[in-house]
Amino acid sequence: MTHRIQNFEALAESHERRDALAIAEAGLAAIDVGAALARALRIEDDGLHLNEKVYPLTERRIFFIGVGKCANAAAQAVERIFGDRLEGGIAFDVSPLEGTPLRKVEAYVGSHPLPTEANVQAAKRIAAFLTGRSEADLVITLISGGGSTLLCLPPAPMSCMDEVALWNELTTRGATIQDINTVRKHISLLRGGGLAAAAYPAEVVSLIVSDVPGNDLGFVASGPTVPDTTSAGDAEDVLARYGIVPAANLELLETPKDPNYFKRVTNLLFLTNGDALAAMRQEAERREYKCEVVDDRFAGEAREVGHAVVEKLRDAPEKTVLLYAGESTVTLGEHYGKGGRNQEMALAALNELREGELILPFASDGRDNTDCAGAIGDEVTRAHVFARNLSIEEHLDAHTAYDFFAATGDSLITGYTGSNVSDLIIAMKK
Repeated sequence: MTHRIQNFEALAESHERRDALAIAEAGLAAIDVGAALARALRIEDDGLHLNEKVYPLTERRIFFIGVGKCANAAAQAVERIFGDRLEGGIAFDVSPLEGTPLRKVEAYVGSHPLPTEANVQAAKRIAAFLTGRSEADLVITLISGGGSTLLCLPPAPMSCMDEVALWNELTTRGATIQDINTVRKHISLLRGGGLAAAAYPAEVVSLIVSDVPGNDLGFVASGPTVPDTTSAGDAEDVLARYGIVPAANLELLETPKDPNYFKRVTNLLFLTNGDALAAMRQEAERREYKCEVVDDRFAGEAREVGHAVVEKLRDAPEKTVLLYAGESTVTLGEHYGKGGRNQEMALAALNELREGELILPFASDGRDNTDCAGAIGDEVTRAHVFARNLSIEEHLDAHTAYDFFAATGDSLITGYTGSNVSDLIIAMKK
């Protein structure tokens, strides 16, 4: 059997671990973007059928724009679905294209979570590609997490390095993704509805894969096709709240506010963490666990979230699975090492877990700020810790969860999943 979790068999040292890993894989399968597009898009009688709506294709040019961690998978699916009807397109992803080569769609790779000049150049290419589209044209977009960093197109004299400086200050101070994206919307020409404005007057159908708790479309990838409800003043307020003094060359743009840009734009919530949670619950119940989806938008410090999960698990009956989705934060001190919020959560929970209890937090995109998706914590992990004479507290204080779990062998490895719907937590009691 082919596993989505690359080190499935190495991690499956107990029956409970095998169950938890299988539940995680069910969630990852449910948010497979290529498979979801194949289910959702159907061409029949010279029309594109999507949900209850039909988009006529007669004498229309069809273009594709994919931005974010799902762009490559979406581009491959769109080329299969539309074939020669597809005029061209751009896939701008955080990882190189793997698998089937693209015939009609240009593929670009950008950096994440910090932008580089490569991001700026690809964003410029997208803006140029969309310029001059006509009312008869149909632009299909697939917007996903990671897209905000990719769509770095600052007005002069700002550069991508100015955005890097802002990102570092905001994340160090524990800013939420909503606050970060409020600022980022106002320092790029393609965020906050800017991509829709660039495509005007073409018709745009935007399929959005949400990695934002609560699924506010305006904050997924900083809402490139969604009318922006924030202002430059809101961005100023965010910076002031976190005590950040803007650089002299920072210009906060106002996002496109003309409603004409959005009259022919359809924004559809395409995949969410709800799809993953439903599949995970079904798999848990198939394995005869009592299962509860506790929270689909958890937030807060990773350590505190981990403590809260363990506390609820402690009161749960035997043979229980608790499921969570959302995004935590890690407030870093002056000195810190290598890790991610899911690995830090597992590490923080490790000392509190009792015999028969397990926690598995992981990033649905497969990258928890490192090449690991997350980590598994249970009594097996503690045995590995004891055998290697490691200190949980020292690694927590140094924010080196990556090194810790690399040493114990309890990191979760999936590679890039081609999807991204926030972080997921499986908590289990045998």
